Amino acid sequence: MPLDLRDARTLVTGASSGIGAATAEAFARRGSHLALMARREDRLAEVADRCIAAGAPDVQIVPADLADLDPLEQILDSTIDHMGGLDVLVNNAGTPMRRAVTALTPAEVERTMAVNYFAPVRLSLRALGGMLERGHGCIVNVSSVGGRIPILGEAAYCGSKAALCGFTETLAAELLGTGVEARLVLPGPVDTEIWEQPGQDDPFYDGELEPPSLVAEGIVAAVEGERIEHWLPDLEPVAQIKYSDLDGFIAGMAAAATDRHADAPKRPGTGDAAR
Repeated sequence: MPLDLRDARTLVTGASSGIGAATAEAFARRGSHLALMARREDRLAEVADRCIAAGAPDVQIVPADLADLDPLEQILDSTIDHMGGLDVLVNNAGTPMRRAVTALTPAEVERTMAVNYFAPVRLSLRALGGMLERGHGCIVNVSSVGGRIPILGEAAYCGSKAALCGFTETLAAELLGTGVEARLVLPGPVDTEIWEQPGQDDPFYDGELEPPSLVAEGIVAAVEGERIEHWLPDLEPVAQIKYSDLDGFIAGMAAAATDRHADAPKRPGTGDAAR
């Protein structure tokens, strides 16, 4: 049963910028009570002010680093107590990891999994009990097209997002008929700070970027609607090509990588001219 978002108690992670901030404001315009979770408390305060102006009855700021898993359940419990319950959990927070597999370290993979997979799983499992007791609620897990379509140079990121896809689909199946819903959101390339994080390789993708508002409104529509999976924008046809011929798709990716390297400007002293 789709939720009425007016007065719905809603927690959004990664709410200090990008998709999370836009999502918080979208829920505020529906009249939801909000809790905003992210690391940067000053940025959360700015988003909270915009949410109040947009129509949220109240906004709670929840500073937390989702890479630090151990305190998450306690932080969530305290947040839920303050709100008097939780109707909607939007697991939006995510971290990039652009590193070729030949240079990728286990520590980089594990931190990516902590933020992109283990944190939303922990929050989902913790929130689930109260939702089941009340017989209603919605858990939205924001994955990525990278969870369905491999992206060159992003094996750790794609692996974490693929894991979140599998968890959410199984969650949806097991919750069917309980009154608690699960939603899976798959954003494509969106204009957020994820492209500018330090310590990352250059992204393979260099095309147009969608505004965060596209995904934010899609998340709200997902909670208000009945479908489980939502591509924003709709890149599902690309995934269907992959599913129809994986070997061919992988070969095409490898060729694209070769072409990209061939087109890249050479540093002085490299290439054929230096031999």
